[in-house]
Amino acid sequence: MTITTRIRDLKEQEKLIAEHELLLDTIAHDIKNPLAALGMSIALLKKIPEKGMDRFPTLVKHIESCIQNMNGIVADLMQSHWDQNRYEAVDEMLDLENILEDVRLTLASQIEESKAVIKINIGPSELTFSRRKLRSVIFNLVDNALKYKSANRIPEILITSYRENDSIVISVTDNGIGIGPQNLESVFVKYRRIFTAIDGNGVGLHLVKEILETAGGKITVESELGRGSIFRVYLPVSKR
Repeated sequence: MTITTRIRDLKEQEKLIAEHELLLDTIAHDIKNPLAALGMSIALLKKIPEKGMDRFPTLVKHIESCIQNMNGIVADLMQSHWDQNRYEAVDEMLDLENILEDVRLTLASQIEESKAVIKINIGPSELTFSRRKLRSVIFNLVDNALKYKSANRIPEILITSYRENDSIVISVTDNGIGIGPQNLESVFVKYRRIFTAIDGNGVGLHLVKEILETAGGKITVESELGRGSIFRVYLPVSKR
């Protein structure tokens, strides 16, 4: 074996290890999210008085949505094993509004509990991407907007999409606790947590960044401590 061949093999091994690490992080994180939503829905069910059973069908729908999400994650894992352990989600033509509806249903319990107001202003809606990956990206951003809400006001989240040069941009704006300028880059570092008093594992935004950069996109953040944040996802139009 020549040195060149050996170097090529080592690089391929490093690539496979990185893919598997991202796969495991993504699956662990994506299963954790619907499980948390499921637990909250069950907690709300326990609080319903006998005379308030009119809310029962809605909460059952939330639970069914969480179970469907977990089934999808498990199916993705099985498919990756069948494909010689290479986790390559298939791109397809998507409607962003449908993805947003999936996310809203999954987070319904958190939205109801926090009384959050979510506004949507969608321009470009059709794009080509992996359904599971785009849903994970949007889910993480909206989930964080709910999780890091301000104690002094009702959460308000604005989701928009627009065309900018060769990208479709999806922005998620919130009025939460915000991020200080010294921590803007840290939010994307794996296991780095800024607000340790709030439940989390420091993986979500790291995964979002990895997913987007692997697909030729990127994510940016603007924030002001105490006022809120704007996360912008850039997806290349060439993926359409």
